[in-house]
Amino acid sequence: LFQCHSNLRNRGSSLCDIAILVVDIMHGLEPQTIESINLLKSKKCPFIVALNKIDRLYDWKKSPDTDVAVTLKKQKKNTKDEFEERAKAIIVEFAKQGLNAALFYENKDPRTFVSLVPTSAHTGDGMGSLIALLVELTQTMLTKRLAECQELRAQVMEVKALPGMGTTIDVILINGCLKEGDTIIVPGVEGPIVTQIRGLLLPPPMKELRVKNQYEKHKEVVAAQGVKILGKDLEKTLAGLPLLVAYKDDEVPVLKDELIHELKQTLNAIKLEEKGVYVQASTLGSLEALLEFLKTSEVPYSGINIGPVHKKDVMKASVMLEHDPQYAVILAFDVRIERDAQEMADSLGVRIFSAEIIYHLFDAFTKYRQDYKKQKQEEFKHIAVFPCKMKILPQFIFNSRDPIVMGVVVEAGQVKQGTPMCVPSKNFVEIGIVTSIEINHKPVEVAKKGQEVCVKIEPIPGESPKMYGRHFEATDILVSKV
Repeated sequence: LFQCHSNLRNRGSSLCDIAILVVDIMHGLEPQTIESINLLKSKKCPFIVALNKIDRLYDWKKSPDTDVAVTLKKQKKNTKDEFEERAKAIIVEFAKQGLNAALFYENKDPRTFVSLVPTSAHTGDGMGSLIALLVELTQTMLTKRLAECQELRAQVMEVKALPGMGTTIDVILINGCLKEGDTIIVPGVEGPIVTQIRGLLLPPPMKELRVKNQYEKHKEVVAAQGVKILGKDLEKTLAGLPLLVAYKDDEVPVLKDELIHELKQTLNAIKLEEKGVYVQASTLGSLEALLEFLKTSEVPYSGINIGPVHKKDVMKASVMLEHDPQYAVILAFDVRIERDAQEMADSLGVRIFSAEIIYHLFDAFTKYRQDYKKQKQEEFKHIAVFPCKMKILPQFIFNSRDPIVMGVVVEAGQVKQGTPMCVPSKNFVEIGIVTSIEINHKPVEVAKKGQEVCVKIEPIPGESPKMYGRHFEATDILVSKV
């Protein structure tokens, strides 16, 4: 699912100062791992590698309270051999990605080599070494970033409804401080939302924000950490954009304009095609994920929007009915479709596909395109002209004029009933239309390359009949008039 979640990795890598990249020692670098590496490289974000699942090594003896380097030395020879073999293979995989890597206890140059820390989330092995290395690197390499900054910097990551609490937003507080009662401005589907913080929730110590927990309420939260915010009117909040705080009333309109400008800038940066589908998603992050998926699947998109599907969205999508009807489609990802919008779509002939999973949405659209293509092929089958090249068999001239009936051999392409024929060597004179094809006195619809057939060529309506021997000879090649 790395294509679908790369947008979250992208936004996360933009925020973090240092990262821990988790690599399964049993599987090595997987597609989502390489995606994460590329994002970290593009953001120039330093990282260390947790070489996880060492407990899966055969005959592993756990010792979570000991330095993992010491624990490795105490393992049986077969376990150590397996570890070294797998670690070396992963180091080679990192080299293929243009990165030098080394086990942390062998790494003498952390600025040049990425440190690999063997860990086990299951047994706890290596966790102490991982945290110690993280602290050491931040103190030696990121000294300036450790300096406290009072200017608020926060980003909305998710919008969630919690039982008994209503709609909440998960926010990463990077710098500054948030207090209960603060007036906040967050991006919304219908414009910036101004509300007050009713509660700041943090999970208990050693628990993750994304996991369901009994949250602890705080009056004040200081960076840097993830926090869940309670407030009114958060239902239509857009994830993926900054959260701003207004300390004075006159700051509110200025900050609202700032958020509107940032959203417009983000959407305008997305390159649209002249012909393509109309894409709608619930959040900026999910929109980016869907667009990235469509891009890799070579599906063009000509319009985008965030939030529920309204009549105005249907109107924009209906433009494709004039240009390319197969793209008169709205792909609605995890959004509500208003009833009047659906009614308008039905009356105009715009198709709306809705799903909560990207792959389901893509599959439905792919099936629609295939069905549309088959339908058009059936519609135009009788007028479709296929390229073909025929050589005349002079010993089989049964009728030389109106209709011309003769034996031919198909040298290239295929001949179908209804194919107009011409003679290139005689200034492309049109001799008529193939109305009948026979092989061994049996009628067929199509004759393919290499087949000897008898064809009946009737005059084009409104034109004088052409004659074999006068308008063309046995030495002339006949081709279809495409």
